[in-house]
Amino acid sequence: MTDGPSRNRSRGGAPAPDEELMRSLYHEHAAPLLTYVLRLVAGDRHRAEDVVQETLVRAWRSADRLDQSSGSLRPWLVTVARRIVIDGHRSRRARPQEVDAAPLESLPAEDELERALRMMTISDALDDLTPAHREILIETYFRSRTVDEAAGLLGIPSGTARSRVYYALRSLRLALEERGVTS
Repeated sequence: MTDGPSRNRSRGGAPAPDEELMRSLYHEHAAPLLTYVLRLVAGDRHRAEDVVQETLVRAWRSADRLDQSSGSLRPWLVTVARRIVIDGHRSRRARPQEVDAAPLESLPAEDELERALRMMTISDALDDLTPAHREILIETYFRSRTVDEAAGLLGIPSGTARSRVYYALRSLRLALEERGVTS
């Protein structure tokens, strides 16, 4: 299945008639068409080149229906180019305007926000604990040490460290409940 006239070269390596048509359309009409389209797209050269290319492809696809003997194809090409620009304008207006994603990328993800708020609340509740309870929780929960490692680091017996962890967690739970955090 092809989308237009055959793209094969004729025997002997000479360009096929449709290739010759495309070359002549391009050489005769591309520059003036680009100048015209540039005005329609407010000087956006990339967009204008795309419109010209699409116009010439449509002319190539419609080659069997175009009557080249009636004179220049330029009025038809100008009409097609103008319609492509109008269709592009309408489709951009129909879609929501794109916004720059950079400010959104700098915001933390929802999970990160929740985690940060949770950590702020816990940090605030830790301030309500006694220094001994606060330091044992920091060593065991936040620094991921075992109770025995924390006891050695803090210079207290292991039994005392276990007892402090138990009472520190109980006090922390109460402090969090006072702040509206329920388990």
